[in-house]
Amino acid sequence: MSQNKGGEGDVFGLLSEGSVDSERRKNREALLAPTGVKEVFQEGVISINSYTCVGVQCKACIKVCPTNALYWGSGRIEIIEDLCVYCGACVLICQVDDCIKLERKRDNGRIEKVSKPIDVLLLQKKVNTNKRVQRVRSVVLKPQDYYAQYPETRQKK
Repeated sequence: MSQNKGGEGDVFGLLSEGSVDSERRKNREALLAPTGVKEVFQEGVISINSYTCVGVQCKACIKVCPTNALYWGSGRIEIIEDLCVYCGACVLICQVDDCIKLERKRDNGRIEKVSKPIDVLLLQKKVNTNKRVQRVRSVVLKPQDYYAQYPETRQKK
C-alpha cells in the first residue's frame, strides 16, 4: 500500500470522530460569531412536534430565538441545528406544552430535559440557587475555621 504524505484521500482520517467534531465546532463558532450569543451547552437535541404546534398563528418561538435557528418553512417551524445553542427561550415562550422538546448537556455532564415553560423556570431557579449557595459558602467561614481563627470565643461558652 502506498502512503499518502499530503493527507489527500485519507478516508479513515476524515471519518475519525475528532476531526469531524472539531470541524463541526469550527463551523458552529463561525456561524455563531455574528450573533454575539455565548454557547453554554455544547451538546443538545431540539425537536418540534408539528402536530401540536400552532406556529401558523403565533410564530413566537421564531421571534424569541437569539440565533435565528428557528424559521418558517414548508408550512411549519423548522430548525437549523448548527445555529441552536439550546438556551430554552423557545420552550419558555411556547404556548403549547410538550410542543418543543429540548435536551441539553451541561459541562458537568448533567443532562436536562425540558418541554414546558415551567420546566425551564424551575431549572433556572435551581441553577441560580446552587450558584448563590456556592457563593455564600465561599464567603462564610465554616465553624471549625471560625473557632481556629477566634479560639477565645469558644472558651467563653
